[in-house]
Amino acid sequence: MTKILGIDEAGRGPIIGPLVMAAVMMNEKELVQFDRLGVKDSKLLAPQQRSMLFTKITEICKHTILVITPDEIDEALKSDHNNLNWLEAQKSAEMINSLAPDTAIVDCPSNNIEAYSAYLKNLLKNKKIKLLAEHKADYNHKIVGAASILAKVTRDKEIEKLQEVIPVPIGSGYPSDPITQAFVTKYYKEYGHIMRKSWETYKKIVEGKLQKNLGEF
Repeated sequence: MTKILGIDEAGRGPIIGPLVMAAVMMNEKELVQFDRLGVKDSKLLAPQQRSMLFTKITEICKHTILVITPDEIDEALKSDHNNLNWLEAQKSAEMINSLAPDTAIVDCPSNNIEAYSAYLKNLLKNKKIKLLAEHKADYNHKIVGAASILAKVTRDKEIEKLQEVIPVPIGSGYPSDPITQAFVTKYYKEYGHIMRKSWETYKKIVEGKLQKNLGEF
């Protein structure tokens, strides 16, 4: 029986908190269950729907969820031989190798699908696997939509955990969020460990602060 696996991520763009990647695997004949449950791209679902589906998906599917810290992201971006796309490919390979599907469908983060597919396939133990990397895979394939739900719900929970221990609002974590901008500006030293220091937003804020401090002398 053919085992199909889908992979997606949540939290690629934020300056605060982790990137979360998830893989979901199911036998091909059982994929119809996703239709019955109403599984779709997590962006098309309300938070309550995502939470309910998270429980149901984890009950009926083999799955893996990886939480990738800001430090790990920064390390990849500082490296001469790594970047965020390759980091995602490395984590995807880790999940594929662990779950051993016959077919893997990956929501591709790179504009160059061919190069990304070649890099990812090179990391796989099973070279005969059918690998499909495409844009909008979470919209086009229910199994990738299921992975997007696991990733999104987990990412939201991680942000909630951070907010529970930080006594000031951190916002959504996205650079465009004024609350997040204000938080990073004021607390980049105290809570720098939850921030992606390789992000241009972080660099601009810190550089602006340093220039302002130098100007006071």
